[in-house]
Amino acid sequence: MDAVIVPVQRLRPSADALPLPTYMTAGAAGVDLMADVAAPVELPPGGRALIPTGIAIEIPAGFEAQVRPRSGLALRHGITLLNAPGTIDSDYRGEIQVLLVNLGDRPFTVRRGERIAQLVFAPVVQAELREAETLVSSDRGAGGFGHTGVG
Repeated sequence: MDAVIVPVQRLRPSADALPLPTYMTAGAAGVDLMADVAAPVELPPGGRALIPTGIAIEIPAGFEAQVRPRSGLALRHGITLLNAPGTIDSDYRGEIQVLLVNLGDRPFTVRRGERIAQLVFAPVVQAELREAETLVSSDRGAGGFGHTGVG
């Protein structure tokens, strides 16, 4: 597998800077994003917060970065992302922030350096949309939500 080079900028360099995101295993699909908060952030049940990561990245043209929940936080605490997966476009240069929500029944505290989300890089294709009078029919047709009867 070929690596894609992604420049990373620390937005608040300091002596206690967090490590750069890294793959935790050789087969991992995503790098872990960490909370770069000055003080702990408490999420009450049903609460949400935009958590900074302290980094900005330069995604190569033809790629996106997807921000995804961490399964352990979801399972143990009910912590997930409201816009999952969130897409970071290749021309965005601002700080990566993670929109966490607490779907659990107890408050959850986000602490500095805690791994809060995954970042997965993926190739993208831009489609050329063309207006059409009709569309080619298919077996499914216009069947939408619940169309297959499996619920």
